[in-house]
Amino acid sequence: MSFLHDPQFGDRMITLMAALVLVLQIAMVGQRWLMTNIRMFALQSFLLATIAGTIAFFNHAEHVYIAALLTLFLKAGLLPYLLVRLVKRVGIQQEIEPLINVPVSVLISGGLTLVGYIVGDSFYHPEETSAAAALGHNTLAIAIALFLIGFFMMLNRRKALTQVLGLLCMENGLFLAGISLTYGVPLVVEFGIFFDLLVAVMVLGILVYRIGETFDSMDVSKLRRLRG
Repeated sequence: MSFLHDPQFGDRMITLMAALVLVLQIAMVGQRWLMTNIRMFALQSFLLATIAGTIAFFNHAEHVYIAALLTLFLKAGLLPYLLVRLVKRVGIQQEIEPLINVPVSVLISGGLTLVGYIVGDSFYHPEETSAAAALGHNTLAIAIALFLIGFFMMLNRRKALTQVLGLLCMENGLFLAGISLTYGVPLVVEFGIFFDLLVAVMVLGILVYRIGETFDSMDVSKLRRLRG
């Protein structure tokens, strides 16, 4: 079992999980079923928590363990549970046609991934650090891609709930960037971010429910009716 303490093994595992995170993100862009999107977000968050736990294990970084546990509990457990309850309460299971159709959206996501790798490559210098300390540095490109694709989801989708998922995916990208570059920000900041995220999702959930009650739809474009 000595391979479990080999940084190269840890690096391969992190790379594999980060690749799965990116695949899930692109799949969310092409997915129109809300429940499936929520489950993919939960799985994505679980993989991010596992990446953080792996980095913490090889670098003996206790505070990163706490960040991993918070991600596992909040973003892989509590938030998906709240969003599933919201979908069932509103009674709308499927996203309407996005502003840009699915094939073009997936191509745009691929282009944004390429941008992420171009930007992230300039920050990746594994020869300057030890093998353990370099763990996760190669995931910065994926972190940038997650943020950009999440932002694109917010712009491209019409349902308020899917836009909330886009916001959460952007935060996942920021979390992965923080883990890959600095092995986590100070715990006070981590707690503040997670608390703000939880409050934001709760507020957005209330707004989504009110939009659904008022317009019998979560299509935010119908809010234009309020202009007088």
